[in-house]
Amino acid sequence: MNTIHAIAIVVLKEMIRRKDFYVLFILTALITLLMGSINIFNDASIAGYLKELALLLVWISSLVMAITTTARQLHAEKELRTIFPLLAKPVSRAQLLLGKFAGCWIACGVSLFVFYLFLGIVAASREHSLDVGAYTVAFLLHWGALAVVVAMALLGSVVFAAPSSNGTICFIVAVGILVLARHLNTVALQMDGVMGKITYAIYYLLPRLDWAFSVRQFLIFHDPMPGFAVWAQALLFYGSYSALLILAAWLLFRRRALTT
Repeated sequence: MNTIHAIAIVVLKEMIRRKDFYVLFILTALITLLMGSINIFNDASIAGYLKELALLLVWISSLVMAITTTARQLHAEKELRTIFPLLAKPVSRAQLLLGKFAGCWIACGVSLFVFYLFLGIVAASREHSLDVGAYTVAFLLHWGALAVVVAMALLGSVVFAAPSSNGTICFIVAVGILVLARHLNTVALQMDGVMGKITYAIYYLLPRLDWAFSVRQFLIFHDPMPGFAVWAQALLFYGSYSALLILAAWLLFRRRALTT
């Protein structure tokens, strides 16, 4: 555990030194302050539209940050040749993967917390109310979904040679799931034979990132959030799916030769 913790701390310190976090922080502040300052014909619904835009932009920003940060971890270690003394400490390959995952996921969580904190403060100043429980659930589900994205990018860093190809493919897959996953069962009903069964299989095997993505509508329209049993099961699903992806990454990485 100490080894995994130490690797995660190194990843976090690297994130602090890089500009990714600060770009997201500035973007978050600008979006939320804009939402708070807008006032068109005293229309109260304008704040809701801007909140929707802000949540959409932070989803895009968090995906970019999670994927690009994770995709470069193993590649940078190989390129700088620091992976060889690291694995000779001794640090197992499983510990290396878990440490990289933990560091990237926690860094994404810190960024998300900053966004939701800003968004909640500005929304409360405009709407004169704040449902802390709703924002907490939205944050937890968003962070849980990012665990799957980070694990997917970590697996991709083992499969693909370059972080650019890994990042591009992971981003396309993540956006595709957010946009299309909820409609696959409807498409499968309209298809016959083998293709319909394959589409159904894909629908049930996909990591349902769209569950967390759809929760933003509850914040926008002030609808009651799903109960504890519902969102707790979603978090359990995200955790299990992330574990499977990390296991797949370890199975591929443990026997892979590290070229010099």
